[in-house]
Amino acid sequence: MKALDFDYKPLLLVPVLALLALPLIGSGSTWITLTVAGLAMGMIIFIIASGLTLVFGLMDVLNFGHGVFIALGAFVATSVLGSMSGWTGSTELWRNLVAVLPAMGAAMLVAGAVGVAFERFIVRPVYGQHLKQILITMGGMIIGEEMIKVIWGPQQIPLPLPAAMQGSWLLGEAVIEKYRVLAVIVGVAVFAALIWTLARTKVGLLIRAGVQDREMVESLGYRIRRLFVGVFVAGSALAGLGGVMWGLYQQSVVPQMGAQVNILIFIVIIIGGLGSTTGALIGALLVGLMANYTGFLVPKVALFSNIALMVAVLLWRPQGIYAASK
Repeated sequence: MKALDFDYKPLLLVPVLALLALPLIGSGSTWITLTVAGLAMGMIIFIIASGLTLVFGLMDVLNFGHGVFIALGAFVATSVLGSMSGWTGSTELWRNLVAVLPAMGAAMLVAGAVGVAFERFIVRPVYGQHLKQILITMGGMIIGEEMIKVIWGPQQIPLPLPAAMQGSWLLGEAVIEKYRVLAVIVGVAVFAALIWTLARTKVGLLIRAGVQDREMVESLGYRIRRLFVGVFVAGSALAGLGGVMWGLYQQSVVPQMGAQVNILIFIVIIIGGLGSTTGALIGALLVGLMANYTGFLVPKVALFSNIALMVAVLLWRPQGIYAASK
């Protein structure tokens, strides 16, 4: 019965948007190129946004400082990949992965560790106070950006793709960039891991139960605060991973990159429904596709297209696609 009760309508939004764009673009090969690029961009945004939607949906915390973990992850990756130039310069994919995977791991580890301090000293004093959360977490992001400048400097740092991930494949006349395929694979893996953890593990069960009835779970001997701190740390680590993916996507990093992506992140979680992982995935894919299609068809409208998309979704469903939190 649960499978029958599941709302499948939002799952059609992504293919419907793609099919509506096909006659407007005209060329099938161009449409395939833009669609794959949009899906890859959407997957990267999802990795970044998934951490924030978890934190807000499960902990009721408006963390406007989420961007600092994105930037931190990207800068850690520059240091790790810079020290492994012999591996990143190789044309063998497995050598590139030997460099990229440790960079991702280090970025998640550092972002998660900073997330522990961020939750303890910045977020914990303002639990349940949304206005104060907005103000203090934005202040935390500004401080974090300044600390990044102290360690890595204020200048833009290049983050080139490893040699084997550069270039494209030809699918007929369509051009498919290699890195975008990798981004889709990583995004799918993150989504599958999140869904499995929340739906199939004891930790996920306790977290969901703690959201519904915290006192009852604590009366059974479980410390919900520790679980929620773990959720915050996991969200910070995912932001660090997303920062690595976004930095490689842009092929450069700046201390303000987290703040620059924050707007897209909030658009995604509002479209998807606050607290919904599946909704965040659909929202991110819609945002990525919309940005690529409008950037190609009407470049002057591209900056506002995602806001228009958000308004259209909210007119249809005021609480988002899959609202898990009010």
